[in-house]
Amino acid sequence: MESKKAKESYTEMNELVLPNDTNTFGNLMGGRLLYWMDICAAMAAQKHSNSPVVTVSVDNVSFKRSIKLGEVVTIEAQVTRAFSTSMEVRMEIFAQNLPEGTKEKSNEAYYTFVAINKDNKPRVVPALVPESDIEKELFEKAQQRRELRLILGGKLSPENAIELKNIVNATMKG
Repeated sequence: MESKKAKESYTEMNELVLPNDTNTFGNLMGGRLLYWMDICAAMAAQKHSNSPVVTVSVDNVSFKRSIKLGEVVTIEAQVTRAFSTSMEVRMEIFAQNLPEGTKEKSNEAYYTFVAINKDNKPRVVPALVPESDIEKELFEKAQQRRELRLILGGKLSPENAIELKNIVNATMKG
């Protein structure tokens, strides 16, 4: 299986915030944003794997700023690392006020997807080749984020989290 470049998975999605997308304060409902993020990230994962994918993990999503009625939400997603059957996708979310010409970052998040075959079983995905400095940094740190997800999900004991142990040891030495 041939490897793929990170930029090949880049996906951008835009949504206009309409009245039924908002709460009583005129802000975009968080659940609606998470829904849009899941769609955009899944498209990036499908571009990388060339197969259907299922969401297996949503990392902590913190909102730096509320998104208002009438603003345009731009979600940029890209695969940061591929493991055996899973892929980590990073997203950056922006709120744009088109009449004012402003664009501000609202939040960022990481989702994890597993590629599935026609029998709905996990399938191997292509390796990811990072090219830019930021792609390389995200790629390297993805293993640490993965270990943390697995620990929090009860699938890895902290004693076996090698990358996280390396961080702790380096911090204690420094």
